[in-house]
Amino acid sequence: MLFVKPVVRSPLRDQIRQIILDGLIDGRWGPGDRLVERRLATELGVSQAPVREALRELEALRLIESSPNRGSRVRKLTETDLRQVYEVRAGLEETAVRLRRPPVAALRVHVAGLRAAATADSLIDQVRHGVAFHREIVRASGNDVLMSVWESLGVEVWTHLAIRLFRARAVEHATGHDSLVAAFERDDPHVGVLLREHVLGYSSARHLPPPIDLPPPGTVV
Repeated sequence: MLFVKPVVRSPLRDQIRQIILDGLIDGRWGPGDRLVERRLATELGVSQAPVREALRELEALRLIESSPNRGSRVRKLTETDLRQVYEVRAGLEETAVRLRRPPVAALRVHVAGLRAAATADSLIDQVRHGVAFHREIVRASGNDVLMSVWESLGVEVWTHLAIRLFRARAVEHATGHDSLVAAFERDDPHVGVLLREHVLGYSSARHLPPPIDLPPPGTVV
């Protein structure tokens, strides 16, 4: 029996990558589990080529690892992995605001979304709006290379994995973003430093609220 519906629309690589990501986030595959290219292709009803491409992209995100004659396996992720991703992310976002300040109105839209998600107790939407807030900051820099590198970190994926694997509530709270919006509004010369510290705070256990259970992707909460 298939664990997912066969992929029927293109681009196949992106759909397959998302299917595997969902499996990593909801615990379908754990550290050390093999991801067999041929088996995945058969279950999804596709050729091995797009599966291979999807696995390569996940390896670039350091979520899986491959070795000759052994195939691909899910990496055992550590808090060090999480910290290093957030260190790079913090540096990129600080650089972004040095290049160009984001439109405050756009940031307020996402803060409103965070508040609505918190009221609805929707963890998935809190993560989504929080990541969108920071994506807006990087996009506003106008630097396509910076945007591409930031996206390559898989910020939303790492946020979900931090919640599930490290039992940490690394969600984006509206109150934590109000101070950033205020800093942008007054054109605070130190807003880049404030932003960097804000991002790094989510990689430090001492800044994280009590642990919670993360519902599977797609669950309405």
